[in-house]
Amino acid sequence: MTTLPAPAFAALPARDRFVDLVRLVAVALVVLQHWLMPVLRLDGDVLHTGNAFAAAWVWPVTWVGQVVPLLFFAGGAAAAMSLRATDVAAWVSRRLHRLTVPVLALAAVWLPLTPALTAFGLPAQPVHTAGRYVGALLWFLALYAVVTVSAPALVRLAARARGGEVAAAVVGAVLVDVARFTGAIPEEFAYVNALLVWGAVHQVGVHYAAGRLWWLRGTWALAVAAGGFAVVAGAVLLGPYPASMIGLPGAEISPMGPPAAVLLPLAAGQLGLASALRPAALRWADHPTVGRLVDRLSGVVMTVYLWHTPALVVVAGTCLLGLGIGTPPPFSGTWYLGLPLWLAALGLVLAAAVRLLGRVERRPAAPARPHPARLAVAALLVPAGLLGLTVGGFAPGPPLGAGSPWVATLAVAAGVTLLADRPTIDRWLHLRSSTGPARRPVPSTHRAAAPTAAGTGE
Repeated sequence: MTTLPAPAFAALPARDRFVDLVRLVAVALVVLQHWLMPVLRLDGDVLHTGNAFAAAWVWPVTWVGQVVPLLFFAGGAAAAMSLRATDVAAWVSRRLHRLTVPVLALAAVWLPLTPALTAFGLPAQPVHTAGRYVGALLWFLALYAVVTVSAPALVRLAARARGGEVAAAVVGAVLVDVARFTGAIPEEFAYVNALLVWGAVHQVGVHYAAGRLWWLRGTWALAVAAGGFAVVAGAVLLGPYPASMIGLPGAEISPMGPPAAVLLPLAAGQLGLASALRPAALRWADHPTVGRLVDRLSGVVMTVYLWHTPALVVVAGTCLLGLGIGTPPPFSGTWYLGLPLWLAALGLVLAAAVRLLGRVERRPAAPARPHPARLAVAALLVPAGLLGLTVGGFAPGPPLGAGSPWVATLAVAAGVTLLADRPTIDRWLHLRSSTGPARRPVPSTHRAAAPTAAGTGE
C-alpha cells in the first residue's frame, strides 16, 4: 500500500467546516450568477442569447462573483485533509468515481432527451443550443479530474517546497500572459495557464490545510484582500485585462479563456476577504441547525452544480416555447419585478432534481484499489470524456465522430468501469458468509484475505 509520508500531514485536521462553507458559498454564487445572466429571445424558431452581466456597471460584481478560485482553493484543502495516512491509489479511485458517476446520470437524461425533443416537433436550434449549454460547464470537472489525479503528488510537493511551487506557478502564469499579449505565442498555447493559475490556487488550499496560513486572519487577512483587489485594479487600468472577470460575448479578451494571470490577485483578494470572515462564519455554522444543513448540502454539491443549468433550460424553455415570454430588458423595472418568480421556479426545479438524483452522488464510492494500469487508463479517459462533453455538449453529432456526445460519454463510462471493484471468488465467498449461510465452508485463508479486499473503502 502506498501512502503519503507522515510529515506532509502532521498538522492536518480531519475536517475544516470553513472549507465546506467556502465550497458551498462558491457553488451558490455560481448557480445564482448563471440564473441571472441569460437574456433570451425567440425569433421564430431561432433562439437569440445575451448576457445581462455585459452591462457596463456590473463588472465590480464579477470581482466577488468569479468564484472559480475559491473552488480550487477548497479542493486543494479538502484533498490535503482527506489524503492523510491513506492509500493513494484507492483515494484517487474514490475521488474520480464520485466526480464522474453524477455526470453519467446527467448524460443518461440528456443524450436521449435532445433528439427526443426535436422528434416531438420542438425547433432544433433552441434544443441544440440548450444541449450544448448543459455540457459547457463540465470544463471545470474536466480540469478538476486532472487536478484530482495529481493531488497526491501536489501535496507532497507542497510539503517540500513550502510555497515555492506557488511562486513558480505565479511567475509562469505571468510569463505566459506576456507572451500571449505580445503575440510571441498563439493564444491556444496560453491554455497552459489553466494548470498554472488554478494549480497555484489549489496549492494555496493545500498550504492552508497544513496550517501554514495561520497568520491569514484579522487585519492581515483584510490587508491581503485589499492588496489583491488593488493589483487587479492596476492590471485592468494599466494592462490589457478587461474590467469584468468573466468571459463576455463580443469581448476582445476573456480572463477565463484561457485563464489569465490577473485571476491570481483576484484569488488573493477573495481568499483574504473569506479569511477575514472566517471566525464569524464558523460561529454561524456552529449552530446545530446550520451545521446539519451544511453537512447535508455538502453531500449533494456536485448534483447542484450539474443540474442547475438543466433547471435553467427547463424553466427558460417553458417560458420561451410554452408561454412565448422572453427576458425583459436586464435590470429594468419589469426584470426586477419578475425576478422573484424566475428564481423561485428555478429553485423548485433544481430542488426536485437534487431530491431525485442526489442519492447518485451519495452512493458509496468505488471500493477497489485498482491495478495501476487500470487507474492510469481511467485517469486519461475521464478527463478526455469530460472535455469532449464540454466542447460539444449534448447537441446531436455523428455517433462515432470526435465531437460525438456518445463517444465522450462512453469514455467517461469506461473510466468509471475501470475504477470499479472486480469481485473475486474470495470476496464472493466472504460476502456470502457475512449475509447468510454458505453452502460450502470458507477456508481460513479466504476468511483472512477477504476483509482486506473489501475494506479499502474510505
